[in-house]
Amino acid sequence: MERKEVRLRGGTLAYHEEGSGPPLLFVHGVFVNSLIWSRVIPLLSDRYRCIAPDWPLGSHSIPYDSDLSPFGVAEMIEELSTELGLEKPTLVGNDTGGALCQMAVVRHPQLASRMVLTNCDAYDKFPPQPFTYLVWVPHIPGAIAMLAASMRIRPMRRLPIAYGWLAKRLPREMEDAFVEPVMTNKAIRNDIAGFLRAANKRDLMATAARYGEIQIPVTIAWGEDDKAFKISMGERLANDIPNAELHRIPDSYTLVPVDQPERLAALI
Repeated sequence: MERKEVRLRGGTLAYHEEGSGPPLLFVHGVFVNSLIWSRVIPLLSDRYRCIAPDWPLGSHSIPYDSDLSPFGVAEMIEELSTELGLEKPTLVGNDTGGALCQMAVVRHPQLASRMVLTNCDAYDKFPPQPFTYLVWVPHIPGAIAMLAASMRIRPMRRLPIAYGWLAKRLPREMEDAFVEPVMTNKAIRNDIAGFLRAANKRDLMATAARYGEIQIPVTIAWGEDDKAFKISMGERLANDIPNAELHRIPDSYTLVPVDQPERLAALI
């Protein structure tokens, strides 16, 4: 995909673009980047304009200039859509990105025409087990740097508290691309530390209380084997969002775009 940059109010965002047609805007989670969509977008770009930013969530290449928070990144989704002239895009969210999409559409009802949520944070699961340690890590001086340094040891990356329970089939080159920025760039570590310090499950619970206001069609494409975001959460979302429909995706953990790209692309 072609790599581009756009200047937003708070800083510069890198994004990748491919294809033309109705816009799809992809939102990933923490400690990954736009590469998670690299198997999905080629299946869609013949008929959609696919926009995949590297959101400033720990695996981005350009340090962001401003303080970060979940609501702040949700506002970036709306601002980016305006800057790129995306008219009511379909939002596609995964992991933390799904929570950010929820926040964005609740705060900006006219933003999107549709939304696709794969396995993601919702309700009071922000973050879920086994990642709840991310709540306190950014409050301990030097802990983010230690966490990043541990990712130099490849077996550490495959632990359940890292990427082990996120994807069944995570390619080595993708894993390397996820950890390299936070390992090598202090400014990137500062960005993700600020985001994690600001993350509060009460904000996501307040968003969940407004699910009934979401009027756009919502496709919930949920990996059945996820150990963190269990299928019961997908069922609950489908019940609480008025125009939502649940689709179960077999043989997938959290990173559905990596484990089951063809199935996800068909649902999008």
